[in-house]
Amino acid sequence: MTKTLTLLFVLSTILIFTQNSNPTKLEGLMDWLETNVNSSKDSTELGINSRQAILLSKESNNQNTLARSYRYLAIYHKEYSKLDSAVHYLNKVKDIYTNQKSELDLAHTLIELKGIYTIKADYNQAKISAYKALELYEKLNNQKGIAQSFAHIGDLLYYENNYNEAIKYCDKAISIQKKINAKEDLALTYRFKANSQLFTGFDLENALDNINASIDIYNELGETGIPMMACINWRGNIYKYMDRYEEAIADYQTNFDNSKQMGLDRYLIPSLGNIGHVYVMQGKYGKALPYNLQAIDLIKKTGRTRNLWENYMHVAEIYESLGENKLALYYHQLYASELENFKDNIILSIETEAQAKYEVGQKNATILFQGEKINQQKRTKVLYVILSSLLVIILFSLFYNYRKNQRRSQQLEALNIELDTKNQQNELLLKEIHHRVKNNLELVKSLISLQSAELEDSATKDAMIASQNRVQSMGIIHQKLYQGENLGSIDMKDYFINLSDGILDTFNAEDKVKVECAMEQLELDVDTAVPIGLIVNELLTNALKYAFPEESTGRIEISLTQSNPETLMLKVADNGIGKTTGASPRGTGFGSQLIKLLTQQLNGIMQEKHENGTSVLFEFKIKSAA
Repeated sequence: MTKTLTLLFVLSTILIFTQNSNPTKLEGLMDWLETNVNSSKDSTELGINSRQAILLSKESNNQNTLARSYRYLAIYHKEYSKLDSAVHYLNKVKDIYTNQKSELDLAHTLIELKGIYTIKADYNQAKISAYKALELYEKLNNQKGIAQSFAHIGDLLYYENNYNEAIKYCDKAISIQKKINAKEDLALTYRFKANSQLFTGFDLENALDNINASIDIYNELGETGIPMMACINWRGNIYKYMDRYEEAIADYQTNFDNSKQMGLDRYLIPSLGNIGHVYVMQGKYGKALPYNLQAIDLIKKTGRTRNLWENYMHVAEIYESLGENKLALYYHQLYASELENFKDNIILSIETEAQAKYEVGQKNATILFQGEKINQQKRTKVLYVILSSLLVIILFSLFYNYRKNQRRSQQLEALNIELDTKNQQNELLLKEIHHRVKNNLELVKSLISLQSAELEDSATKDAMIASQNRVQSMGIIHQKLYQGENLGSIDMKDYFINLSDGILDTFNAEDKVKVECAMEQLELDVDTAVPIGLIVNELLTNALKYAFPEESTGRIEISLTQSNPETLMLKVADNGIGKTTGASPRGTGFGSQLIKLLTQQLNGIMQEKHENGTSVLFEFKIKSAA
């Protein structure tokens, strides 16, 4: 059916162009497109006329109408076809206005690009477009455009969970829009502000007032299309969190009916997803399921992935409540994966240079997504407990059948197969856990790095770098665990090599100091490897900071041996300047305290020698690795 429609579309385009190749037709086409671009009852006609206008503009070498025609075709793809095509044609518009040095038109185009990138959940590109537009509007002193940019930046901050900062930007936009009487822009900004107010946790009544103010303006302007539908949808969200469920469903149903009537299937997504969510909040899981599943299907078809993770989360919760634990785990894994992609986009957006220019977002990076991570971890634990219980029940059932039917050999074989399958599944799950932990530690390290970049005090900055290295030392362990064959232990020599490379890179000392691992391969369990790794991390850091002053070079040797299954010997030695008699203590002393605590944790003793450098020896009493 899709191929047939596409063929008819192309043939119709060729036929119309052949019949109307007269350049005088172009002006009439542009008038029609301007009038019908937001209200055409025939979406195919909008696409055909846009393509015909493009062909006529190229024939007459009219760059102005060519840019406008590309924009109309982008709008067609945004509303009825593919978002990637919409981005493609808007970028053509941007190129034309860039070549013409038409800065005002270029700024308008960048704001439109921001809207499509936001729908695609490509928040990095959306933010770049919004800030470039703001820069152009400020250069032109265009107050209307400046206010629009403020409002759209506030919208992007909402997707970063930076709600209070988003409200500030919206208030800046509202102040300008009221002065210049930009009612349509004001209605949009009121909606953006209500979006963030809903999630500040204490502003629901004000959120409802602002969304109703937006609706009132659209009623005054006679707007009944997509902008009004977006407001109705958000008012439903506010009602939902005020526990006014019937009013919420009424708003969602109104939008659903309007979307059907207008033939805009992609705008069914928020109505379906939100109706399903209301039923989940009411505990009506059977009624909720078909709504969220249909929303997921439409999201995949249209490419509007912005709320995909949220619908996966609701479906996982529904199946869990219905006792369908395998499906619950499946959708929970999809949710976790999609949420990870979503968070990656947000982190990328936070790190963009455009945002740094306006000092928005970096100071909030350390608290980003904490709530989502906690909820995800809790849900994962519950699912694993359920699966473990199921495994116990299965084993008991197999044993009962074995006794009852006296089929010893057959039942034992079936049990072995079942256990092998579960072990493989558990191994995959355990690898995934280590992978997630490593990724989360990498995120923590990145956030500390972002924070330390803002510091000027050298002592504080050194403390932040030390924290980065400690996090890195733990992250390497989890990386080795999920990459290795044995999930219960890691090769310490390989680990020390990776750890020392990372610390040398931190201090930019690769050409200055050589680290040698004078030891054989030795595997330890994670409970032993983590404290030993942190001890070595502290000793390497101290050596690089104090043992080799200025541009002097040197060597650090690490060795770890196991004389018997319960005894480990660790040695870290350098040929640096050693400890100067009577010298005042260096650093905060936290590293030394940490080493002592970790040594006690491993039932160890420590000796420190200062002959031809510094040598630190440890003897640990531990259990043998599994």
